[in-house]
Amino acid sequence: MEKNKVIFALGIIIIFAIVGAGISIVFGRFVSFSNISSVVAASEKTDVAVQTGMAITDAGGAIAFNPPSVQDAPANIKDAVMLGHNILTDTRKYAGQYVGNKLDCSNCHFKGGMTQGGKNGGLSLVGVGATYPQYKKRQNYSVDLVTRTNDCFERSMNGKPLPADSREMIAIVTYYQWISKGLPIYADIPWLGVKHLKSGHKPDEVKGKQVFADKCAMCHGNNGQGTPAAPPLWGKDSFNDGAGMHKLENLAAFAYKNMPRGNPDLTPEDALDVAAFVTTQPRPHFVPRKG
Repeated sequence: MEKNKVIFALGIIIIFAIVGAGISIVFGRFVSFSNISSVVAASEKTDVAVQTGMAITDAGGAIAFNPPSVQDAPANIKDAVMLGHNILTDTRKYAGQYVGNKLDCSNCHFKGGMTQGGKNGGLSLVGVGATYPQYKKRQNYSVDLVTRTNDCFERSMNGKPLPADSREMIAIVTYYQWISKGLPIYADIPWLGVKHLKSGHKPDEVKGKQVFADKCAMCHGNNGQGTPAAPPLWGKDSFNDGAGMHKLENLAAFAYKNMPRGNPDLTPEDALDVAAFVTTQPRPHFVPRKG
């Protein structure tokens, strides 16, 4: 009798062990598949995020972004976004009363600023809507997007400021904010701004004149006067001496990344030399507004 009880007990233990092992395997597979599904779902969300203009981060924590199309702007702001884009890409046509030279915003902000910098990317505007107001040394205070934009109109465009409540300024700011949609507020956006060249080379204006003749004159004209292919770099139709591009280190960094346009191949030394030459040429003088 006792022997039968022992056998029965052993049988029950074996049955529970087998059932337990089976459950374990099934549950383990379920968890594994759940994890895989989560990864796939996250990956799919990431793909969608990139396509629709939402900010994501890569494994290293760097921000990646694909700005939303101006055509995808919601109906209630679409007209403003489209006008803002048009002003940035063809400034003299859409905001000509505020421009005093032969430049357009897109001469520095390629494709209306809808790039992420890098080689041949110009100066990006993607993200400015999420990073302003911002401290500026020039004003020694925080400035908003209206003030920063008018800085460009008065200096780079050698023109006059747009009223803050004007149709054009409202459109420009709306455009900035739309193409920044999804980026974290005050995130460290790596592609914004000008990254100065790290070089011990002493800029040489004489060598820069030769670099200009070899690499730049074909598009910008022998005397920097501009052509249908590229804007004037000095003279009455170019940016004034208060513009950011009049600073040698800014122009050198921009030239190195972007010139010749479409196939940038300047060395850092070439870029510094040609910037030294261009920034010493005559141009309009910036007169600050009173009040």
